[in-house]
Amino acid sequence: MRTALIVEDSKTELTMIGNCLEQIGLKIHTAKSGEEALEKINDYPPDLIVLDVVLPGRSGYEICRNLKNERQTSKIPIILCSTKKTEMDKFWGMKQGADAYLEKPLDREELIRTVKQLIDNSG
Repeated sequence: MRTALIVEDSKTELTMIGNCLEQIGLKIHTAKSGEEALEKINDYPPDLIVLDVVLPGRSGYEICRNLKNERQTSKIPIILCSTKKTEMDKFWGMKQGADAYLEKPLDREELIRTVKQLIDNSG
């Protein structure tokens, strides 16, 4: 079974994203901070990461950049999610290596479509 790591500090967003991904058959792991996410990724590398930009400690941008620069995690698709909606925010997210950038509040259909596309393309 394919797995997804959701890195989100909002319980409401975490639950909504988790429910969406479970509906399409993914096993869910969660983390509430960048540091917790990095620990979980090292222990159980996921097939996909849904990553909030605004997190306690390290930002989602920083986590994304670090993961994409490491050989063992560089191929994991990352979806950045944020209330930051300007074109510059999206540009910066993609520049960090994100495979997709979705605005909050998340649209369930867009999230599911993006996840399916990234998982199908990742092998």
